[in-house]
Amino acid sequence: MADIIIPEVGESITEGTISTWYVKVGEAVAVDQALFELETDKITTDVPSPVGGVVTELLAADGEDVLVGAVVARVDESAAAPPPAPEKESAPAEAAPAPAPSAAPVSTTDMPLPPATRRIVQEHGLDASKITGTGVRGQILKGDVQAYMADHSKGDAAAAVSALAPSSGTGRATRRVPMTRLRRRIAQRLKEVQNTAAILTTFNEVDMQPIMDLRSKYKQTFIDKHGTKLGFMSFFVKAAIESLKEFPAVNGIIDGDDILYNDFYDVGIAVSSKRGLVVPVLRDADRLSFAEIEQGISGLAVAARDGTLTLDQLSGGTFTITNGGTFGSMLSTPIINAPQSAILGMHNIVKRPWVVGDSIEIRPIMYLALSYDHRIIDGSQAVRFLVKIKQMLEDPARLLLEV
Repeated sequence: MADIIIPEVGESITEGTISTWYVKVGEAVAVDQALFELETDKITTDVPSPVGGVVTELLAADGEDVLVGAVVARVDESAAAPPPAPEKESAPAEAAPAPAPSAAPVSTTDMPLPPATRRIVQEHGLDASKITGTGVRGQILKGDVQAYMADHSKGDAAAAVSALAPSSGTGRATRRVPMTRLRRRIAQRLKEVQNTAAILTTFNEVDMQPIMDLRSKYKQTFIDKHGTKLGFMSFFVKAAIESLKEFPAVNGIIDGDDILYNDFYDVGIAVSSKRGLVVPVLRDADRLSFAEIEQGISGLAVAARDGTLTLDQLSGGTFTITNGGTFGSMLSTPIINAPQSAILGMHNIVKRPWVVGDSIEIRPIMYLALSYDHRIIDGSQAVRFLVKIKQMLEDPARLLLEV
């Protein structure tokens, strides 16, 4: 008899949630066959069976929180020999039509919903047949329901506004939706940062016209040669790295009574996914070209969207860049991604009056924000750090010359 335990999936991860089981008691499983989906505060992954055999016990239910190392199932290895397949192969030819009834379960809507999924569906009166499942064999998972609800939030909002009218004659409802493990962890980490770090934010503004002209001039040539678009983020990554080299405290962290100065540059890029905000990391970003940075960011964004980011892609990072401008943000004070000491916030680009020499022109302006931990970074360092970024962005040739 083999015990199936919750495996270690990272140094800082001590527990997870079984989103859904893919097997039932009495079913035969093969080595490396996915047994269940495990959701942690960083990644969601399928846990394979280390042995072949027959499932004899399931010791945890769908939606249940489990500790790393906990036994959640048992597989009888000695029962691996008699799977049902050989019996079907030995069946007489005239019995061939018998499997026909098994065709009925092809519809994924006939599959039983995991308890956590069923609870949300019932609470909100949803029609499960309209929800696309992303689990094994198309099973509808909790995340699928939450994504479906998010996609229909506009209609729900309109209905809520209508419900507020006194003359409507209908009552107002309150919906309760369980927080995902990722959302709970985000809330916990951000509150910890606020409680422990001395966070300040400094601001500046950047004339984006030089970069926009450069992108426009070489847009098609860059795509033809590298197979990817030249975005703004590669310029910001390059500028941030040059500033980090000049102000190493911004790239460091506090460890007890010590300061750890990192002589490498792993830049986290905050991206939005259906599970929430995640920060995958570009390793050794200082060694990457503009094209490699753009390709790396594109790959990480796709992985975040598809839910295939690995723990390694989400771990570490010495400095983070977040772009609220993609959602229309004019200005914000981003929160530090612990244990890092600073985060750069980009915002939307708006045409504003701008002094050029002795005249006023209309230029595309972006506001920048640098939130930093005042325990390790002095105010003058933070201001000069952001000014250097501004200078390099307004004169992109400096990025190539590293001056």
